[in-house]
Amino acid sequence: MGAGHPECPERLDAIHNRMLITGLADVLEQREAPLAPLDDVELAHDRWYVASLRGMSERIAEDHAAGGPAYAQVDPDTAMNAFTWTAALRAAGAALAATDAVMAGELENAFCSVRPPGHHATRDKAMGFCFFNNVAIAAKYALQRHNLGRVAVIDFDVHHGNGTEDILAGDERALMCSFFQHPFYPFSGDKDPAPNMCNLPVAAYTRGMDIRELVEAMWIPRLEAFKPEMVFISAGFDSHREDDMGQLGLTDQDFAWITLRIKDIARRHAKGRIVSCLEGGYAMVPLARGVEAHIRALADL
Repeated sequence: MGAGHPECPERLDAIHNRMLITGLADVLEQREAPLAPLDDVELAHDRWYVASLRGMSERIAEDHAAGGPAYAQVDPDTAMNAFTWTAALRAAGAALAATDAVMAGELENAFCSVRPPGHHATRDKAMGFCFFNNVAIAAKYALQRHNLGRVAVIDFDVHHGNGTEDILAGDERALMCSFFQHPFYPFSGDKDPAPNMCNLPVAAYTRGMDIRELVEAMWIPRLEAFKPEMVFISAGFDSHREDDMGQLGLTDQDFAWITLRIKDIARRHAKGRIVSCLEGGYAMVPLARGVEAHIRALADL
């Protein structure tokens, strides 16, 4: 995104270093992310939009080679460079490969440590640091390519996953459960959501214990009734109380608790099948700790 931008390569470095320091890297199976096939990306995105991103990437590369700028602004806080196209395809490809591995029974669940994030990317628009909606692509892929009947998407980022809602709203095969700070970027999710959306807008400074009560009261009954055959998670750690990107009050223990509740649903209805993808989280230390807590819960460690 450019120097000084919060969505930076150091985010993945912080997570990787935490895995090494804690010894988790030694006990987890790690895989490289492939490039997502475009026909799978287009399960969630308009074809012309995908083509326009590819064209913009090529133009940036040509302009930069000729001495022009290295970045192009997509919106006021989202920039693209010549390598964004490939990075976005690998982020989506990780979610697809994880879905295949979990569906094949090779893995019970998977966490995709990827960037750029995805949950603000709508069917035809890049925004909020996001280009391809990794979780929505994977959810559509599970429904279309693996012929599942029901998938659930859980989003615990501090921001509303407007892109995921745009792509999945009205699809009776999908249930999306989320909480998010409101009013806050992208200023959506609080009015007339589709019936397959379980949106919980919460005020700034809402504490983790209050979030747990809302999850227990609102998410869990909907998920139990829906009986998903696979669960996808938009794992945003900017809802951590130490992350200045937002003003929610979650702790490492809250992320672990939410993950365990989701895992309980998945075990009883979805053969334990979960694919989680990194979304937000911009303060390096709490990001790394939050991911560690999330992964330990997923891996029963």
